[in-house]
Amino acid sequence: MSAQGERYDAGLVSDFEPGTVRRVKAGDRVVAVARIDDDFYAIGDVCSHENVSLSEGELDADECTLECAKHGSLFSLETGDALTLPALKAVPVYKVDRVDDSVWVVVG
Repeated sequence: MSAQGERYDAGLVSDFEPGTVRRVKAGDRVVAVARIDDDFYAIGDVCSHENVSLSEGELDADECTLECAKHGSLFSLETGDALTLPALKAVPVYKVDRVDDSVWVVVG
């Protein structure tokens, strides 16, 4: 474990097409990892409104948001904040490290 937290392998950069989201296990957490151009973002994969996978939602690369597929709540990929109703609570945000062609989610 580093001073930043525990790192978990999310896959290779080539596993993530730009403009897509993948569901990744990071220890005991499930994380939605999004790629926008060459930037990677990771947030908790469970909508704070209802138990729905955010990685199944729609990514808006221009706004850097992820929309819950069930009720349409928008979440910021940068802060995890719930931006629209019905969600009221933020979801966790995780640091993403890119080392050569590997993508790592940092938890802790």
